[in-house]
Amino acid sequence: MILGLGVMAAVASYYCLYLAGTTAPRSWLQGRQPELVWLKQEFKLSETEFSRAVQLHEAYLPECRERCQRIKAMNAELEQLLAKSSAVTPAVESALAERAKMRAECQTEMLKHFFEVSRTMSPEQGRRYLAWVREKTCLRDQMMNLDETPRGSADHAMD
Repeated sequence: MILGLGVMAAVASYYCLYLAGTTAPRSWLQGRQPELVWLKQEFKLSETEFSRAVQLHEAYLPECRERCQRIKAMNAELEQLLAKSSAVTPAVESALAERAKMRAECQTEMLKHFFEVSRTMSPEQGRRYLAWVREKTCLRDQMMNLDETPRGSADHAMD
């Protein structure tokens, strides 16, 4: 009986500590845009700044989803073309060009959105936000660095 009461007290204590420790995150999930709470916390936004960022986000999302759907459709079209071809045909070249154009449009609109969001913040926090954007998003240069290929690999067999 004492062991059972001890286990029940431990479970009850854990539950109370869990509730106390997760009060803020649970309340964030009930908010209008829970995915943006990190933005408010990280960049110390006032309620006014945060409300404006939420409005911008809500206005941007439908357009972003539409662009993503168009890119997804272009990817499917390219996959079909490649499945039927054993060479780079004019149709494949055209599909690649259209997809690249759409991705460039997507990145341009995303960058415009990031700049607009940064203007809702204080100048210092806006600069910090844009630095974060450059580091963490697809705007970062993601090209392969072939200079860092280890010596002795097949790529350098002819050196």
